[in-house]
Amino acid sequence: MTVTTTLGRPAETPVPPAPYRGVVLRLARWSSQHRWLAVALWFAFVAAVFVGGGAVGTRVLTSAESGVGESGRADRAVERAGYPAQPTERILIRSRSGPLDLAAAQPAVDQLRSRLGALPEVAGVGDLVTSADGTAAMLPVVLDVGSATGSAAIDSADKQVNAVLAVTATVARGQPALRIDEVGDASLDKSIGDLVSGDFGKAERLSLPITLLILLLTFGALIAAGVPLVLALSAVAAAIGLSALVSHLLPVTDALNSVILLIGMAVGVDYSLFYVRRAREERARGASRKDAIELAARTSGRAVIVSGLAVFVSMSGLLLSGDGTFISMAVGTMLVVAVAVLGSLTVLPAMLSLLGDRIERPRVPFVHRLRRSDGAGRFWPAAMRVVLHKPVVSLALAATALLALAAPALGMRTGEAGADSIPRSLPIMQSYDALTAAFPQTGFAHTVVVWNKDGSRLDRARLDAGVIELARTARADGFPLVPATGLTPDVSPDGSTATVDLPVTGDFNTSPAQQSLQRVRGDLAPALARAIPGSEVGVTGNTAYVVDFGAVMRSHLPLVMAFVLGLTFLMLVIAFRSVVIAATAVVLNLLSVGAAYGLLVLVFQHGLGQDLLDFRGNGAIIDWLPLFLFVVLFGLSMDYHVFVVSRIREARESGLPTRAAVAAGVTSSAGVVTSAAAVMVGVFSIFGTLSMLEFKQLGVGLAAAVLIDATVVRAVLLPSAMTLLGRHNWWLPRWLDRLLPAAH
Repeated sequence: MTVTTTLGRPAETPVPPAPYRGVVLRLARWSSQHRWLAVALWFAFVAAVFVGGGAVGTRVLTSAESGVGESGRADRAVERAGYPAQPTERILIRSRSGPLDLAAAQPAVDQLRSRLGALPEVAGVGDLVTSADGTAAMLPVVLDVGSATGSAAIDSADKQVNAVLAVTATVARGQPALRIDEVGDASLDKSIGDLVSGDFGKAERLSLPITLLILLLTFGALIAAGVPLVLALSAVAAAIGLSALVSHLLPVTDALNSVILLIGMAVGVDYSLFYVRRAREERARGASRKDAIELAARTSGRAVIVSGLAVFVSMSGLLLSGDGTFISMAVGTMLVVAVAVLGSLTVLPAMLSLLGDRIERPRVPFVHRLRRSDGAGRFWPAAMRVVLHKPVVSLALAATALLALAAPALGMRTGEAGADSIPRSLPIMQSYDALTAAFPQTGFAHTVVVWNKDGSRLDRARLDAGVIELARTARADGFPLVPATGLTPDVSPDGSTATVDLPVTGDFNTSPAQQSLQRVRGDLAPALARAIPGSEVGVTGNTAYVVDFGAVMRSHLPLVMAFVLGLTFLMLVIAFRSVVIAATAVVLNLLSVGAAYGLLVLVFQHGLGQDLLDFRGNGAIIDWLPLFLFVVLFGLSMDYHVFVVSRIREARESGLPTRAAVAAGVTSSAGVVTSAAAVMVGVFSIFGTLSMLEFKQLGVGLAAAVLIDATVVRAVLLPSAMTLLGRHNWWLPRWLDRLLPAAH
C-alpha cells in the first residue's frame, strides 16, 4: 500500500510485515475459520443466560437496602422489626360546585363503604374525616396484603389497588354532582410507574428505528447497518440475563434493565461500528476478505479492547459510591460492556466472514452512491485545514468556550425530584394536590424511629412519656400539624421498635423541609432516645433520604473521580505508551463533562429552554445525576478518544509527520465517530422528551455531552493540542518504558 501525505486526506496504513500475535487477532482468525460454530456459540450463550436469568428472576433492592446514612439505618431497623404492612388509600370526596354537603354525599359514602368493604383486597374502611374548611371529606381504605412486608408488600399493594380504583371509578360515575378521587402510596406508585413504563416503552420503540436509520445512512446497505444493531441487542439481552443471576448475590435496582439498555446500545453499536467500518474500508482498498478482517482486528479490534477497558474502569467507579443502587448499576453496566467487547471480538469477525460481500446488500438507493469508503467527506478535511492552520487560536477559542459553558456548574444545587416536579398532566397528581390542600397532614412526614440496641422490648411507660414530650416540644417548635391531642407511637409486634410520624406542610424537597429535619435530628429525636435508656434513634422519611443521599454523593464523588481518573490515566499510558497522550485524554474528557454539567445547570436550575423541553423544574439537579453522568460520560468519551488517537498513531507509525498524522487520523476516523455520536445523541435525546424530570436531565446531559465531545473536543481541541505538542505527544520516561510490557 502507498501512503498519502496530502493534508486532510487519510493515510493508508501498510500491513505490518510481521504477523500480529495478539489475542485479538487469534480470536478473529479462529472465528473466521469456524464462523458457523462461532455464531452458534454466541447466540446459544445469549439465549442461555437470558432464559436462565428470566427463570430465576431478579432480586430487587428493598427500600431499606438502598438507604444510606441515618435514614438508611432507621429503615433497616423498621424492616427488621417486621411491621405488618398497612398500605392506605384515601378517597377524596368534593362537590363540583360550592361547599360539600355531607348529607347529599352520604349515599356515595355508603356505596363506597359497602362495596369496598366487600372486596377481599381490602382489610378495612376507616371513618369519614372532614377537612377543616368543610370543602372536602376523606375516606381511608386499608389494603389487605396479608403477611407481606417491605418491598413485597408494595408489590402486593400495587396488584390489589386496581380493585379499589375500579370501585372508586364506578361509584364516581354514578355521582355526577361529586368529585370522587383516590390517592395513596399504592395508587401513586402505580400511576407514576405506568407513566415511567410508558416513557421507557416510547424510548425503546423510537431508539431502534433511529439507530437503524443512522446506520443505514452510514453504511448505505441494510445488512451492514443491521449487524451492529443485532450485536448491540444481543449484548443487552445477555447482560440482562447475567444481571438477574448476579442479583441473587447482589440485589439490584429495578431500573437496572433500562440502564443496561441505554449503555449497551451505545457501546454495542460503537464497537461493532468501529470494527465493521474498518473491515469494509480495507475490503474497498482491495484486501481479501481474510486480510480485511485481520487488519480490522489488528487496529479497530485493539481499539475496542482499550475503549471497553476505559468504559469498564469508569463504570467500576460506581462501586465506590457508597450506595446500593449505584453499586448494582456498576455491576450491570460492567457486564454489558464486557459482553459487548466479547461479541465484537468473537462473533463479529465470524459474521463478517460469513456474509462476505453480501454485507453490502441490499443497497439503499442514492445513499449508497453518496457514501465514500474513507468516511472523510469534504467537511472534515476542510475543518482540519482550518484548525491545524492556526492550532493556538483553535485551541484557545474551543477551550474558552467549554470553560465558559462549564462555569455555571460551580453554582450547581442538587436535590431529589419532589412531588412538585411530577407532571400535572397526570390526573392523580391533581388529586394529590387537592388532598394535601384539604388535609395537610396527608402530605409527608419526618418519621422518628426508636429501637433497643439489644433487640429487647422497649419500656412502654418510658416510650409513652417520651412521645408526649416529643409532641409537646414539636408543636412549640413550629410543627403545627402535630395534633393537640398528641402523637401515638406505632410499636412493632415484637415490641423492640417504635415509630412516630411528625407531619410537615409543603413539599419534602424544599429548604423549609430540610430545616425542620435539622430540628428533629438535632433536638427532638435525641430527647426521645434519652427518655429510653439503652435505645437508639434515627429519623427517616422523604426529606431525610434526600439529605442523607445528597451527603453520601458529595462525600463519595471526589473518591469516585480520583479512582476513575487515576485508573484511566494508567490504562492509557499502558495502551499508548505515552504519559502525554494519557494526560491529554483526561483533561479533554474533564472539559466535556464540565460543559455538560454547566449546560444542565443553565437549563434545569435556571430554566433556560424550560418551555421548549416542557418540564416543571424544581431549581435543582437530581442528586444522583452528577456522579452517574461523570462515570458514564467519561467512559463513553473514551470510546471516541481511543479510536481517533489509534488512527493518529497508525498514521504516525507509517512515517507521517505529526501535523499530517493528526489530519489523517481525524479525517479517517471522522465518519465512524460522527455516525457513532449521531446514534448516541439520537437515543439520548429521546430521554429528554420523557415526562419525568430525572429522565429529562439524564437525556439532555448525555446528548449534549456526546455532541460536544464528538465535535468541539475531537475535531478542534484534540487535533490542535496534539499538533502543538508534536513529538512530545509520545513521551514516556525510560524507567516507565522498562516497566511496561513490550508493545506489539
